[in-house]
Amino acid sequence: MKSQVICHDIKGNEYEVPPSRLKFRPSVYGVLIEDGQVLLSRQWDGYDFPGGGVEIDETLEEAVAREFWEETGLKVRPLYAFHALTSFFKPMTRGAAAPEWNCPLIYLLVERIDGELSKDNCDQYESAYLGLPEWLPLDDLLGRKFYNYLGEKSIDIIRRAQAMQEKLPGRFAI
Repeated sequence: MKSQVICHDIKGNEYEVPPSRLKFRPSVYGVLIEDGQVLLSRQWDGYDFPGGGVEIDETLEEAVAREFWEETGLKVRPLYAFHALTSFFKPMTRGAAAPEWNCPLIYLLVERIDGELSKDNCDQYESAYLGLPEWLPLDDLLGRKFYNYLGEKSIDIIRRAQAMQEKLPGRFAI
């Protein structure tokens, strides 16, 4: 076993952490693309994919549908998992005694079923930093600030989702 693991925080700072402090926290994120735009959660002065932690009694599909609804007001249907990686993460706003996380990050292509953009379903913690979700043009993503492990590589995730969606015509009409 490693004696230390390098964790990062939302600002990209790195911390050495003993593995005994880590909590296993799988997370799932939805990528919704419509009419040449991607829907992203507004966070502080940047963006992230709608999503978050999977509860112990949820499937990945249930978790992405719940998280998407909480953060965007939209009901979605998960279609395909298309990317996964691991992030060792140090939450900044959960208190000094809170454990760091070993987060498998799973990205799913989703399609909209119903709903209107809203952040009314967020919990008190999320409401402190989430703004109203925004549709961003796929051809205007460079230079955007992303609050996630991937940073600007988030654009690669969006492009992979777009390529998958293009291979599946007819499945994405509302």
